Amino acid sequence: MSGRIILDTNIIISLFNGDNDIYEYIKQADEIFIPSIAIGELYYGAHKSLNSLQNIKKINEFVKENIVLPCSAATGMRYGEIKNSLKEKGKPIPENDIWIAAIAKEHNLVLITKDKHFKLVDDIKIVML
Repeated sequence: MSGRIILDTNIIISLFNGDNDIYEYIKQADEIFIPSIAIGELYYGAHKSLNSLQNIKKINEFVKENIVLPCSAATGMRYGEIKNSLKEKGKPIPENDIWIAAIAKEHNLVLITKDKHFKLVDDIKIVML
């Protein structure tokens, strides 16, 4: 797989857990991006874990090694469009995933995820692993 991709939180967690299949898949990408929302989710998980200091250190290193995309006004615009569309369909998805989808859409990136509910988001490219 070539191209520009963005990783969902569950994919990052799988990488942290040593999932070699996911690693082999994403290493073929031209560019890999991380949504800032996923970083927040990772830190939240680390703070509530039994090994919080070790997990925080792992996240800190991951952030240093990757390009993290923040939310912008343009992201907010896309968030509003996506959330409204999902509401009109009667198909809500988790709030953080709407933000992740908005960042992916804003930057025209392929979202790599394990969450099927991203298929409900219009005009977003996803790969399910």
